[in-house]
Amino acid sequence: MSRIGKKPVELPNGVTATVSGQTVEVKGPKGTRSFTATDDVTIALDGNVVTVTPRGTSKRARQQWGMARSMVENLATGVSQGFKKELEIQGVGYRAAMQGNVLKLSLGYSHEVNFEVPAGVTVTAPKQTEIVVEGIDQQLVGQVAANIRDWKRPEPYKGKGIRYKGEFVFRKEGKKK
Repeated sequence: MSRIGKKPVELPNGVTATVSGQTVEVKGPKGTRSFTATDDVTIALDGNVVTVTPRGTSKRARQQWGMARSMVENLATGVSQGFKKELEIQGVGYRAAMQGNVLKLSLGYSHEVNFEVPAGVTVTAPKQTEIVVEGIDQQLVGQVAANIRDWKRPEPYKGKGIRYKGEFVFRKEGKKK
């Protein structure tokens, strides 16, 4: 029994959903998103509540049950509130700035890193040492944040690099004489 799959998804105020076959389309104040489930689950809409039930008791049906329910909930959250990832830059001389649709990063390389922001995501740099990635697609927001972080991951000796806000970086002791 899927503990996640059993819970119905209640749509927030201002969010509407339509179900046609295996496709769920959710509209809200921030935009429109859709998800097509596999044939292992049945998706039903009753008023402002979406329920997902498995077809059969196979392992794949049970796996898809919880996953499909989570996807529908993420659609509803994305079009109503949106998703946000915050990054911090630590290191002397390390900074970030937005210039049009390009994030310019100074990360201690001999050149400046230009990161082209993909469509569907907004990236802002409120301070030189902070980057905020926002959007309605949770997967895309997380992927863009991970791609930015990959330019200079935090290193364990001084902690310099790009990290998620609140991320703990395990620090190592340096060489002894």
